[in-house]
Amino acid sequence: MTALSVRIRSKATLSNQSGQAAVEFIVLALALIPLFLLFPMIAKYQDLSHTTQMASRYVAFDAITRNDIQSRDGWKPEEQLADEVRRRFFSNTDAPIKTDDVAGDFDANRNLFWRDPYGNPLIARFSDVGVSFGDNGSSHASGFNTNTDDGTPFNRLPIANANNIGLHARGLYTANVSVALTNLPAGLHAIKPFDQIDLSIQRHTSLLFDTWSSPTTRKTEQRVAHLAPLTTLFAPIKPLITAGLLVVDLANVSTPEFGNLEKWRDAVPADRLAAPY
Repeated sequence: MTALSVRIRSKATLSNQSGQAAVEFIVLALALIPLFLLFPMIAKYQDLSHTTQMASRYVAFDAITRNDIQSRDGWKPEEQLADEVRRRFFSNTDAPIKTDDVAGDFDANRNLFWRDPYGNPLIARFSDVGVSFGDNGSSHASGFNTNTDDGTPFNRLPIANANNIGLHARGLYTANVSVALTNLPAGLHAIKPFDQIDLSIQRHTSLLFDTWSSPTTRKTEQRVAHLAPLTTLFAPIKPLITAGLLVVDLANVSTPEFGNLEKWRDAVPADRLAAPY
């Protein structure tokens, strides 16, 4: 009788433990299921963040080739640049790259991955994607931080300063891209607090793109021409400099003449040059 009683009690204990484990699993599931349901949204926010970063790089690197020094056409208009960012980065992934192509607020132009659990677009209007410069200025000119100008120390030289030899170091240029996202629909406890966070993503890219290198040897010659007073100053020791260059020439290293870079000009047919200097 004693052994039978022990067996009955053991079965009852196991049954109670099984019931407790089931209750604990249900409670834990209630806490974790909302998190699992939000995983897709977190992935979408992360994808939008990465896209915003790439868009800011596009704006900054576009300024390398399209600015008032490097380009004959000058800066690309700010609104045109914003339209390109909206169409090429925040619309449908197979959008063609075309001039003056503007994204419209309809599903054919939207990225269908960026939707909430109810199918609503996370970017309500493409105008919610903004492009700014520097401290959120509206023009390219406000994109420069002159406190980072590396030309200032060189402009203290009397002759060979940055301005005299045509070096334009205007400071660090910063491009910003931001996107304001819609809140998730309210009313479902699992969605909180994403129904009221007013999430906005902003990313920046900074470049020092007024390079000190010359695009052609002719451009280098033009810069050296500004150093004529310096060449005159060193004229008394020109024979010593020339002798030193001849020694270097003996080592099969091609060197220019003192104050003359014609020896290093590019011999390129005129019809092969895109833009003569």
